Amino acid sequence: MAHAFDRRRFLTSSAAGAAGALLTSGLAGEPAVAAAATAALPPAAAAPVSLSVDHPKIADRVPEPVRPFLMRQVRLEPGPFLAALEINRRYLRQLPNDRLAHMFNLTAGRSSAAPPFGGWENPKCELRGHFTGGHYLSAAALMVASTGDQRLKAKADALVAELYACQKVLGNGYLSAFPETLFDKLRMGEPVWAPFYTLHKILAGLLDMQQHAGNAQALEMAENLAGWIGRWTGPISDAEMARILNVEYGGMNEALYNLFSITGNWQYAATAHRFDHPEFFAPLAGFRDELKGLHANTHVPQVIGAARRYELTGDRYYRNVAEYFWREVTGHRAYATGGTSNGEWWTTPPGVLARQLGRGNQECCVQYNMLKLTRHVHAWTGDPRMMDYYERTLFNSRLGTQDAHGMKMYFVPLKPGFWTFYHSPYDSFWCCTGTGVEEFAKFGDSIYFHSGVEQLYVNLYLASRLAWPEMGLELLQQTNFPEEDTMRFRLKLQQPRQFTLNLRIPYWAVAGGRLLLNGRELPALASPGSYLSLRRTWRNGDRVSLQLPMRLHLAPMPDDYSVQAVMYGPLVLAAALGDERLTRNMMYGKYRNWEKGQPAYEPELVAPQGDLTRALEPVPGSPLTFRTIGQKPTLTFKPLYQIALQRYGVYWKVKNPDRPWWARDRGGK
Repeated sequence: MAHAFDRRRFLTSSAAGAAGALLTSGLAGEPAVAAAATAALPPAAAAPVSLSVDHPKIADRVPEPVRPFLMRQVRLEPGPFLAALEINRRYLRQLPNDRLAHMFNLTAGRSSAAPPFGGWENPKCELRGHFTGGHYLSAAALMVASTGDQRLKAKADALVAELYACQKVLGNGYLSAFPETLFDKLRMGEPVWAPFYTLHKILAGLLDMQQHAGNAQALEMAENLAGWIGRWTGPISDAEMARILNVEYGGMNEALYNLFSITGNWQYAATAHRFDHPEFFAPLAGFRDELKGLHANTHVPQVIGAARRYELTGDRYYRNVAEYFWREVTGHRAYATGGTSNGEWWTTPPGVLARQLGRGNQECCVQYNMLKLTRHVHAWTGDPRMMDYYERTLFNSRLGTQDAHGMKMYFVPLKPGFWTFYHSPYDSFWCCTGTGVEEFAKFGDSIYFHSGVEQLYVNLYLASRLAWPEMGLELLQQTNFPEEDTMRFRLKLQQPRQFTLNLRIPYWAVAGGRLLLNGRELPALASPGSYLSLRRTWRNGDRVSLQLPMRLHLAPMPDDYSVQAVMYGPLVLAAALGDERLTRNMMYGKYRNWEKGQPAYEPELVAPQGDLTRALEPVPGSPLTFRTIGQKPTLTFKPLYQIALQRYGVYWKVKNPDRPWWARDRGGK
């Protein structure tokens, strides 16, 4: 039977979470509080409930303990993240609008003399339009919000206008770079790549243009497209829809829930609910890991949609889905880098990773979407440990996946001897090209959070500036982190204000630390994995300095301690192995060329007590750089994000010379 939308009213719930605080001594009149946040345990799974239809305009039903600041309130200052953002901005500017709109125009029966793009945007690819009408608009909108770039805004607005003309010609709300016949194939069960995946990207791009770049025309187009999707799915039975949901559809549920939130039109929520995947959600809601055999990036966006539904309804079932999934992937299926998946899939039970190393580790799209999901689940509790994961993934799985010209990676190999590999400017346009241009446009979106006007949270140590007009505050964060271990904050206030400044003390900060307020040291520092909270009446010119020394520490595989990566603070270190037998074709363009190459070698390292950190020493005069002791050849380690255009190694088989062969066990050798 056809799907019927249950018109029960919204349920209301409060976000769970608890915080324990430790009062510490401070200077006279300047108390300091160190608070350690703890996440609440999830309740038992409940049956899903449905959305109301009589809410005039929809706001989130779940009060969130913390919320990120708007991107337009944050500006990056000079440092590695701003440099990477600027490289990405140049790439976005260089893509011509006539080529971006080419296949949309032809699909609508309009003329276009522009040369088509290649790769996944070529005229015969069934994903065409996912980047040119989707990811590109999202990235441009995010870049406008991050930088105020009016030149790029005008370019993106012009592209929206061109696509608007295409949608008008088609006349039924449909908008894509391929014809509706691909959806006929989907309905009939014939082989087709992922048509709803592409429509999700287009819908999300339009919403981002409205939300972040103020383009009202984009919202009209999004509503037209959502109307077409609703009419297409409306006559389809639940059984048929279950089959359709087995074909990748991106985050269609999330985008439609977002449209519902913006417009208050319950029909968009009803359509979104058709894309909530019951067969996938049910084990997660029951706290069961049945992820083995699943395509990773097909499913992470679906969980983001579940998170969005929870925020709009208060339905705890969907929170259980999102939180359990997040904990399971980050805790049992992630590498030292924070990345997950192998060859795009989860192919093993949880915690079985040592034999997963190769050329196809951690598809970049997956990490992009895991960071999006982390922002949601963090806001429900304010747990700083979730931002530990965010920091680890941002530095090790995102920052280093772009070259000096804005080309993005598809996978991040973790086995010694493989190398970096990037897309080409006009002939690739993989899914990871699209999520890459988005990621590198929004580095400022998770640095600062707040809870009302009482609490300000610093979650990431990136050189940046925050404007908080409601408080008459500008906060400047000056740091060269991670090349230095000190962060300096200066407050500009129009008048004295009382609030709490919460500084995240990361999990890796176990070597002590130092906190100064207006040049005077405070005898206070919170435990790793918590917030250091300073509550006082702040005045113009106040200064805070936080030093967090870093140290080497191991990140071994959970199922084989002798397979190890080394970290320095939040940074995964990689050994540069040179460019022997590498050609440009192996490093750029068609990933089929990249698959032909083989790793040059896979050395086995020897370390005292089987601990690779004991076989490394710092290189004088070279920040974040270490070299091996007593190894042949000597290897130089530096942060993974600094490795490009050469072979490298992250995980190493480490031999323990102190144990004879008969004493070897599962803990190492």
